[in-house]
Amino acid sequence: MPFIRSDEAVVHKIHGGRFVSYVRPDTGSRDLAAWRVEIPAAMVGPTHTISDEETFYVLSGRLRITIDGETAELRAGDAAVAPAGSELEVANTNDQPAHMWVNTRVGLTAKLADGSTVTPPWAH
Repeated sequence: MPFIRSDEAVVHKIHGGRFVSYVRPDTGSRDLAAWRVEIPAAMVGPTHTISDEETFYVLSGRLRITIDGETAELRAGDAAVAPAGSELEVANTNDQPAHMWVNTRVGLTAKLADGSTVTPPWAH
């Protein structure tokens, strides 16, 4: 099925964010996963280490993204690439929500600072 309609998106909520999954194996993708994440105002996501490369494209608002200790504030239209194995943190330090589009490989896992591993359902 090469086309995915908005009513086929699945919503997941974790760590204060809202992840709206579009591209995943049960919508026809074999290798890639893609989703829109909605990050509320004044939210800082947990620092985590990713198993696979991820790309980020800011759709609206502003986000502070830290990849392996290097930080940048991105605005709508900006993008970032986090290599596999990198430590990642996403924060919205503003008073308005922000949205971004994220792509990665199917099977991504994230190791949190406490040593636990998260297997995001939107990437499987």
